[in-house]
This record gives sequence, C-alpha cells and structure tokens, in this order.
Amino acid sequence: MIVDLPNASTAQISQRLIEIREDVGAMALSRVLTLVLVVPEDDAEAALTVANTASHQHPARIVCVIIANSRGKARLDGQIRVGGDAGASEVVVLRLYGELTRHARSVVTPLVLPDSPVVAWWPTETPKDPAADPVGAMAQRRITDCAAATNISATVKRLARTYAPGDTDLAWSRITLWRGLLATALDRPPFESVTSATVVGGADSPSADLLAGWLQHRLRCPVALVRSRSGTGIVSVRLERASGPIDLVRPLAGDTATLAQPDQPERAIALAPRSDAECLADELRRLDPDEVYEDALTTGMAKVTRRRMTMTEAVEDGAVPSPSAARRTTRRLAEKSQEAVHSAMVEAAPDAADTSTGAVKSAVRAKLDEKEGR
Repeated sequence: MIVDLPNASTAQISQRLIEIREDVGAMALSRVLTLVLVVPEDDAEAALTVANTASHQHPARIVCVIIANSRGKARLDGQIRVGGDAGASEVVVLRLYGELTRHARSVVTPLVLPDSPVVAWWPTETPKDPAADPVGAMAQRRITDCAAATNISATVKRLARTYAPGDTDLAWSRITLWRGLLATALDRPPFESVTSATVVGGADSPSADLLAGWLQHRLRCPVALVRSRSGTGIVSVRLERASGPIDLVRPLAGDTATLAQPDQPERAIALAPRSDAECLADELRRLDPDEVYEDALTTGMAKVTRRRMTMTEAVEDGAVPSPSAARRTTRRLAEKSQEAVHSAMVEAAPDAADTSTGAVKSAVRAKLDEKEGR
C-alpha cells in the first residue's frame, strides 16, 4: 500500500500514519528501531530495497530522506508505504526542496519512533563527519558505505580521521566471513606467531584496507597490501609462520575459496561476496560501538605497507598465492567430491533394501563417513 502526500507537513504525515495503522493494522509496536536513510533521488529505490530486505531481521520504521532540489520554494513531498510495499517495516519517504534541504533533522525528528534507537545510513556519498552531521548526531549508530563514494581512498582516510563511537561502514561488514575463517585457521595447531601477512585486494576495495588494518592491529606484525584490478574485491590473504604460510584465496569473480595450510589437505570453502542487505542487517544487529572496527580503521590501517606492484608481479615474485592455481584447486576438489559421492552411491545401492530417496541418501552418507574414518 502506497499513499502519496504531496506538499505536506510532518504533522500531516504523522496523522496519516496513525490513520493507516488503525485501518490496516500496521502496528508500530513491532518496530525495534528507526532507520533513517539520506540518499539522492537516483539511488533512493535501490537503497529502499536493501533496507526493506534487512528489515525482515530487524523490523523498523524506515525514514528515507531524499535531497531532491535545493533551489526554489521550500516544500516537503511525503509518501507512506506499508504492507507488501514495505517489507517488514513501514516506510516514510520524504522529498525535500528549497531551504528545507538544509533542515533534514527537523523534518525527521517528528517521525522517529519514541523510546527506540535511531540508526542513520548513507548508502552513497558519506558526510564529511558522520557524527557531526545533523542526522548523524541524533543516531546511536551511523552507517556509511565508502565503497560507493566517488573518491574511495580520500573517504576512508576521512572516516578514520573523524571516527566517533557508533560509526561503522558496510565495507567492514563485507569482510566478516574472511575474518572468521582466518581466526579459525590460526586457532588450530601448530600455535605459532604470524611473522608477516599480505592482503591482495582490488584498487577500489576499502574492505581490503580494513582487513589489512585488522590483521596489523590484532597480529602486531608487518602487513602489506597489494592491489589487484578494480572490481575484484579481496582476492587473497597470506599469513607467514615458521612452519609455512596459510593461504586463503578466492579466485577472481568466484564464490568458492581455497584454504591451504602446512601438513593439511587443501580445502574448498564457500565464500561468496555478501549482499548489501546482509551487511546492513549485520550492522543493525548491534547498537553499541564497534571497538574492533575502530582499531582497524584508526590504528591498524595507518601501519599497513602498500606495495608498489601489481598482483601479477607479486604472484611471480612468490609473495602472494596464485588465483589461477586456486581456481584449478577448486575445480579439482569439486571433481574429487563428485567422484566420491558417485562411488558411495554405487556401493550403497546394494546395501539399501529400501530404494526410497531417503534410504539411499542415508546409505550414501554412511559410506562417505566410513571412507573419511568418522
């Protein structure tokens, strides 16, 4: 259900929300927070789609502030979306014109849910200082996305310089799986110190900077960053230890990574890039300051060495693992897995008196477990 309110006031929008709630039963009591989006007109619908998807995990009132046109007469065009047009939330779209574009906080405040947290999100360009921004100042959490900025490098440096408790970025959420896999790999014997680390990531990937900064701060060792071509995201991480390197590699444009460790078989691990909705839902899960992000952004990144070489040169030099070799390994492991399943099915068929699908699958699992010594 979509209700348009052209040339309206915040009082009229609030009253219409109450009327809709009484008519269709969209209860604000189920909303756990207010999510305020500040976004240009061209990016509004894409951002709302992401927010609506994330709201299935965190039901919220979404207030989308669109800075439409700073010229002309001050005007507020409102739109209310509930039901199937709003996911698990209720959406209020505010288009600001004229002088009103400089008073977004005054427009948003009457529409904030009472006694609930406020989260601000800038899906595209970030403000110069999120905590000092009028909308950001009213929020417990401030979410930016420096990967969507025009000048990514300058934006990352500015976020580090202006960091305040409660700030976070979707580029940080995108490396959650990488951090988990690396931490797990180091939590197994041999328990050796990491002497150095190298991260390979795209020239337009702030996540690579944050991952390198996180490794530097947590491991207290030299960390180098090698750039691959734009659009490749994070490609690989190498952790050097006395017994040999740990290599976590995701081939270019791939969804599966390989993990290689000394004296252990290579493994294929699902490591698909995370969607913006997944990352936003992660950030809405916690409303307290993220000290680990703060350390990586403000302390670790400044100590990372940025190598003046391409990924190809680094691979030829032996400094980083080869994505091509990782792709071949992934293919080989997939073929090996298919062969093992096929072999187990052939061996299990005579043993399964019941030929139903469930019985055959159970027999296959038993054969695979038997081969793996479980």
